[in-house]
Amino acid sequence: MGIAVTLLEFFPGKIGNRLKPARLYQTMDNTLPVIYVSVLLSLLASITWLVIRQVFKTRKVENSLTRIQNKLQTELGTVQEYYELGSIYSDKKLFAQASKLFQKALKAQDAEEEKLAPIYNALGYAYFAQEQYDLAIRQYKEALKENPEYVTAWNNLAHTYERKQLAAQALEAYETVLKLEPKNDTAKRRAESLRKRFAPSK
Repeated sequence: MGIAVTLLEFFPGKIGNRLKPARLYQTMDNTLPVIYVSVLLSLLASITWLVIRQVFKTRKVENSLTRIQNKLQTELGTVQEYYELGSIYSDKKLFAQASKLFQKALKAQDAEEEKLAPIYNALGYAYFAQEQYDLAIRQYKEALKENPEYVTAWNNLAHTYERKQLAAQALEAYETVLKLEPKNDTAKRRAESLRKRFAPSK
């Protein structure tokens, strides 16, 4: 220790400059593991939160499924109950069962008191997922009769027209979406693509 002090006294510039970077590297070496562990813990915390959130969401859905199924075994359901159960089946990709439940929702006793556009739209999507495009189009149009400004139904109708290779009808539907919602990204992107098909070649 005495030699180091003596050398620093005689050569303060050269030896001092060499020791400072060494101390800096030592500090960085100590800091990097702390940063790494902090980042790792943050990632683990985020993943844990997402997992817990998904577990609670799944449990909530399953509880709703059990509750509604038990009720419908003994009595008729309401529009909302059939719709909720149909939506659960749709989320599970069980579109045939979902279609039947949406149909029951439309025929429920309280159907005249409810807004049915979302149910027609959901039924249209269930048919679309089963590649029954004509039936899907019919349901989307029914949804739009109920609510002519229903943007989701317009987008779904346009998409179904595209699947049927009906580009002109699809473009018209997407343009309707843009009149109702000018910043709709899906409609903007698809309408632009369809317009290119009709643009005269140079």
